[in-house]
Amino acid sequence: MRQRLISTATALLTDAGVEAVTLRGIAKAAGVSHGAPLRHFAGRAELLSVVATRGFTQLLERGSQLPDGTPRERLTAACHAYVDFALSNPAMFELMFRRDLTDPEEPGLASASSIVFDFFATLVHEDREVAKDERLREGTDSRLVAASLWAALHGLAQLWLWGGLAGASFAPSPESALAVTLDAYLG
Repeated sequence: MRQRLISTATALLTDAGVEAVTLRGIAKAAGVSHGAPLRHFAGRAELLSVVATRGFTQLLERGSQLPDGTPRERLTAACHAYVDFALSNPAMFELMFRRDLTDPEEPGLASASSIVFDFFATLVHEDREVAKDERLREGTDSRLVAASLWAALHGLAQLWLWGGLAGASFAPSPESALAVTLDAYLG
């Protein structure tokens, strides 16, 4: 039953968006009593945390499919994969970062999000080791560079999804905006 509720919540999220994923809505869609989700989860935040964990797992799977190549090529591919994931899965992408709807301390979610960031930070570190980028002060922590690049990618995807960039004449596609972001960070 627990897996059925998680699958139903994930499908409801994909079909109807974050706001539609209520315990009552999940129960109805799963064909169970409205109290059934509370027999398996402490509340909505716990259930949504498990669903968000699935999102981070899916994002990490994209990372495991990066092509072979130089550190720069792998990092660039990871950046493209991140934005593509966001644009292809807007509701999941939103949920993954909505700390008001999930429990960021839930062990599975905390672990999955950390693993994804650590993977990305490793790609940034490997690229910086090869590139020896002089634009950054010596000793700048690669994890801070990764966090900054991640924030830029996240903001680009979110602005595109919310329509903040989609109609702009200077950004005819997410790919062109991403290319400028990557040029700024990766040179």
